[in-house]
Amino acid sequence: MQRSRLLISAILLTGIVLVTIAVIVAFTSEEAEEGDTPSSNEILADLSESDDECVVCHTNNTPGIVNQYGQSDHFRNDVTCADCHVADADHPGATQHPDQDFYVLTRSSPAKCETCHAEQVRQFNLSRHSLPSYVAYAGTDALSEEHLALYTAIPEGGFLPGGRMRSSLHDLEGEEITEFACEACHDVGAPNPDGSVGDCTACHLRHQFNLEQARKPETCNACHIGPDHPQWEIYQESPHGIAYMTLGHEWNWEAEAGTLTTVDFPAPTCATCHFSGFGSSGTTHDVGDRLSWFLAASVSERRPNFVENRNEMQGVCFACHSEDYIEGFYESADAAVVAVNDFVLFSDAIMQPLKDNGLVTAAPFDESIDYTYYELWHHWGRTTKFGAWMQGPDYSQWHGAYEVLSDLVELHEMVNERLEANGMEPLEMPPTFPSLDSAREYLRQNGGTWEERQQQGR
Repeated sequence: MQRSRLLISAILLTGIVLVTIAVIVAFTSEEAEEGDTPSSNEILADLSESDDECVVCHTNNTPGIVNQYGQSDHFRNDVTCADCHVADADHPGATQHPDQDFYVLTRSSPAKCETCHAEQVRQFNLSRHSLPSYVAYAGTDALSEEHLALYTAIPEGGFLPGGRMRSSLHDLEGEEITEFACEACHDVGAPNPDGSVGDCTACHLRHQFNLEQARKPETCNACHIGPDHPQWEIYQESPHGIAYMTLGHEWNWEAEAGTLTTVDFPAPTCATCHFSGFGSSGTTHDVGDRLSWFLAASVSERRPNFVENRNEMQGVCFACHSEDYIEGFYESADAAVVAVNDFVLFSDAIMQPLKDNGLVTAAPFDESIDYTYYELWHHWGRTTKFGAWMQGPDYSQWHGAYEVLSDLVELHEMVNERLEANGMEPLEMPPTFPSLDSAREYLRQNGGTWEERQQQGR
């Protein structure tokens, strides 16, 4: 009797569970159907009925582009293909459409974008993503008078009297390589035939111009990756990056620009720190607005707007961190930058006897010592600094400071070998070489540490 009651109870319980599951599945399916994103075929079918001649034609010829456009805010806000691509016949860079009697820009430019996004274009033009990025490989000789004037007016452009020379590596590698190498990233700031500067689509990929895509750090890793600027790799190992990679799928990627809070983004991405309106800091398209130092330089100096920039970045930090924590972190990160500066100045001092005595060639990158000397700051010094500021300990240590020490030892041996081969006395290093203490001890006898030089106004 008891066994029969148990069997009946089990059957009833199973039935209740199955009915509940069926109701949940039906309700969920109904919700999913109501909120589903239309399929590509559905989007293309709708667009093929459009009265926009460009859309109708390209639905057949380039359906991928039309599909992206159909999902974009541009489409939802009645921005047409012609708004971005149709131009007058005499517009610089315009070409006649192969099947029509009008002219188009095969790749639109910021001159078109600023019709609706004037402030964003203005901010970009004054940023290091603008002409300074292009000049880093092309030099200033290629700039028109107008572009040179713009470049010299950029507060953080790093302009030098007499301009900048074309990158020696760019020159050595040849255009067959550089088109796919340095230019692919640095052309984010290249001048355009119509006089505008840069390429908005380097970050806002065509033709969907998706807000989520622009906000995600994978977009930045197209350029900010590798031994000379491994921001993507550092971000992945940082607490911020771990939060993104484990929980980012739950964040509010479509939140309205300028309204972001820690509810939308419990941890920052690249965009949160450098672009987004977040905390007390407003939205910007000037990537240097919140940076304190020129970290990419061999010897880092404070940026012209050091205090203002620092306040802007800390306005983001304060959304999550206490004032004591932020002040302590900045003090420590500043000290790390100064330490790397001294290591790099130490490498300069080690090389100086060879330069003074004509024991290295004037040509760049034609001797093995050139590469050791260059990589010490360009790869490992930079990585140490980036790792400190972005909280990537493995990069600050093993991909940074460790390699700096290794290159210092190698550089010292290479220099002494040349000095002795030419009948000169080898360089004597302090007993703790290649430590930071030894670098500073040596510098005090050979021009001063970075801080001492700052105090002397050098």
